[in-house]
Amino acid sequence: MKKNIRSYLDMHPKIDSTCYIDDLSVIIGEVKLAENVSVWPFAVIRGDVNSIQIGKNSNVQDHCMLHVSHKNDSKPNGSPLIIGEDVTVGHHVTLHGCNIGNRVLVGINTIILDDAIIQDDVMIGAGSLVPPRKVLESGYLYVGSPVQKVRPLTEKELEFLPYSARHYVKVANNYLEQ
Repeated sequence: MKKNIRSYLDMHPKIDSTCYIDDLSVIIGEVKLAENVSVWPFAVIRGDVNSIQIGKNSNVQDHCMLHVSHKNDSKPNGSPLIIGEDVTVGHHVTLHGCNIGNRVLVGINTIILDDAIIQDDVMIGAGSLVPPRKVLESGYLYVGSPVQKVRPLTEKELEFLPYSARHYVKVANNYLEQ
């Protein structure tokens, strides 16, 4: 196991062989990465007190912080972190114990907190704050701190969501082939 991919207690990261994990990122504990996930420099994915799952073709860009909330008597499942397929997690994003659907773009320097639910096909503008338990409905652009629904996504924006994720798959493959 590489030094940047670490176990925690008896929990070991499960990383598909097609993933690109930059040597300057850190992945710890109960983390599962599906096909073609890319994790870029200085990203931290820490699944020590709960689980983290990232779906295929998703990317976690530079300086991201992904963590979870622990299980307890009042909240038996705690707050795991679940990220769907074709998700672009922009630079400096913090995701904490939330649920992100498929084909989502999380803009640079956004914070999404515990038990927030981001449905499929959502775009979140840079610098946004999604408070705990907030639900962002499918098909909309959200911006602000706290985040507000701005308008429906255009067809071009909806097409961009999977394009963005697949572009990162291509870039990651270039790194893997070096």
